[in-house]
Amino acid sequence: MMTKHYGGQSMVAPLQSVLVRRPDGAFSEADPLLWHYADQPYLPLAQSEHDAFVNTLLGNGIEVIYHDEPLPDHADAIFVHDPVLMTDRGAIILRMGKSLRVGEEAAVERTLNRLGVPIHYRLSGEALAEGGDLLWLDPKTLCVGLGFRTNLAGFAQLGEALAGSGVELVPVQLPYFAGPEACLHLMSLISMVDDDLAVIYRPLLPVPFYQLLVKRGIELIDVDDEEFETMGPNVLALGPRNCLTLDHNRATIAALEAAGCRVATYRGDEMSLKAEGGATCLTRPILRDVS
Repeated sequence: MMTKHYGGQSMVAPLQSVLVRRPDGAFSEADPLLWHYADQPYLPLAQSEHDAFVNTLLGNGIEVIYHDEPLPDHADAIFVHDPVLMTDRGAIILRMGKSLRVGEEAAVERTLNRLGVPIHYRLSGEALAEGGDLLWLDPKTLCVGLGFRTNLAGFAQLGEALAGSGVELVPVQLPYFAGPEACLHLMSLISMVDDDLAVIYRPLLPVPFYQLLVKRGIELIDVDDEEFETMGPNVLALGPRNCLTLDHNRATIAALEAAGCRVATYRGDEMSLKAEGGATCLTRPILRDVS
């Protein structure tokens, strides 16, 4: 039997292979005002940070695959998590809610074709959905953040894509917060780090979603206001209670360690903090081992 090289409907199962994109000229030349960046990224340092980030993944035995198709004028393309959702049936190609990012979807599909990952479904028409709004609570529960980047038409088409798979889609209404130009994904507010453990920013968490987490018996680690500003809730699970996150968030790291997590950190002053994208955003898991 051929070993499957894609899938894993989980945020926390052991990460086997992942797609990344090294910062390039499109990223460093981005107009901060247009892209809603805090400042102009400095490319040599951004690339150095990314290389170290990749080395941490490699050091954890994870296969790293580069999505390196040139994408001029697509600064956010380094955040490879967003244009696609991986399922056990194959990839679902999404439609970006940020108009400046349109075009990333077709490019990542070409990379997936090169890797032999089947394309199960493509969102179309008025449907919008970004990967940062899509959170596997477990292999049969997909939480979908509804906000400026993901709409009801996207929710409906995701339902069509997953029909017959036994997956329940849970809508999560996102707050207005800083408005349409800012990036507030569902995963700006929560990261799963084990089946029964999540990092959250409680003040912006929708009440019904919070109640669902409590009902599921998920232990919650709170991120404070200061570390929310530096993407404290953005934690990449390399495996159950094995995490990778920004080095600035010392209180969140301490809370994760107190909950029994192994925590690796990375420096992301240029590629993360300036551009509003953390460890999860920088990676698109291709395969997680849910066996």
